[in-house]
Amino acid sequence: MSKDKPGKLSEMFRALRYRNYRLFFMGQGISLIGTWMQQVALSWLVYRLTDSVFLLGAVTFSSQIPSFLLGPFAGVLADKFNRHKVLLVTQALSMVQASTLAILVLTGTVQVWHILALSAFLGTINGFDIATRQAFVVELVERREDMSNAIALNSSMFNMARLVGPTIAGLLIAAVGEGMCIAINAVSYIAVIGSLLLMRLKPFVQVKQERKAWESLVDGFKYAFGFAPIRSLILIVGLISLFGMPFTVLLPVFARDILQGGANTLGYLMGASGFGALTGAMFLAQRKSVVGLGTIIVYTMSLFGFALMAFSFSEIFILSFILMLFSGFGMIVTMASCNTLLQTIVDDDKRGRVMSLYATAFMGMAPIGSMLAGSVAEHIGVAYTLLGCGFLCAISVIPFALNLSKLRQMVQPIYQRLGIVSEIATGLQTASDLTAPPEER
Repeated sequence: MSKDKPGKLSEMFRALRYRNYRLFFMGQGISLIGTWMQQVALSWLVYRLTDSVFLLGAVTFSSQIPSFLLGPFAGVLADKFNRHKVLLVTQALSMVQASTLAILVLTGTVQVWHILALSAFLGTINGFDIATRQAFVVELVERREDMSNAIALNSSMFNMARLVGPTIAGLLIAAVGEGMCIAINAVSYIAVIGSLLLMRLKPFVQVKQERKAWESLVDGFKYAFGFAPIRSLILIVGLISLFGMPFTVLLPVFARDILQGGANTLGYLMGASGFGALTGAMFLAQRKSVVGLGTIIVYTMSLFGFALMAFSFSEIFILSFILMLFSGFGMIVTMASCNTLLQTIVDDDKRGRVMSLYATAFMGMAPIGSMLAGSVAEHIGVAYTLLGCGFLCAISVIPFALNLSKLRQMVQPIYQRLGIVSEIATGLQTASDLTAPPEER
């Protein structure tokens, strides 16, 4: 018994055994805290300057729509070029974006069009960064069986930053304003660039492809959407991004106008969502198998939807805070479970393209949802808008739940071929597991 507990703890962090992954984990962790600080500061700044829910949605739209447009092409890039060098370029450009925005805010010369233009620039960078970064993780973990743990730890890192960043940002905004948060984000990129430069990687060998980029892209689409489990998981991610992610756009309105708070209230709400998401990521990290993740997706997406519906009615801070915990848990477990199932079985030569489609669904559908939510909220109010978003999330998972057993049967031969079905063989029969295909975020 005494030896079992340490074993479980070491298993939970087993991907950190790899030096390159440790560097990646630490560098990204620091940088992501800055990213979340900037996101909160930007949301509060836009709403303070304009009092417009529509413009809140517009800023999110401009920052994320490039991922929808560029994501599939970025996947071809991730499969063709040195991912390490691509990431160095994207992170350096992101630092330039944050530095420019910080200067504008700190000097008091920022205007809404500046924010929209710089958000679009960052969105373009992220269109290439996200798919490349997620595919790059594969190069940092030597043993395939540790892949799911690496993905879960990535989610933990992301959501730890999502807990810490907004909380610090809320307090800093109240004390010194939004500009300092954005400046800290610019400096935080030093950590991730430094971690990339310190890695010891195998020499990059470019795979010669006779087909043109467009043909590779079409091939990736056929591979992903021609196989029902992959198609189903990407659809789940797209739906939760379309209907669920816009809640972050509406939070400044809830914080200021419904809960009668300030920037610190917004920080606490986003921090609560981050803590719930961190809990969810750690829950996934301690799992040793993909068995049962299909059922988990059904339950956690439903939980996310119902938590948003309940939050839309709340006018009490502590209740809203608790509901944000549940929404964060439901959202990240759903997303990370889809990620894990996809990453586990995707063909290595198509990984970048499939992950770019995942990124397109994850980052590309959210801006459309944000614009729609912002527009609808201008007419019917944020409470009813969020109520509708939560309801649509809850019912979107029903077709997936009804087809779960069929999807399970389709994926079982793949897991058998990969040698991960020794323990899954019977589990796939008894656990409501989805086993779907490949691919984060």
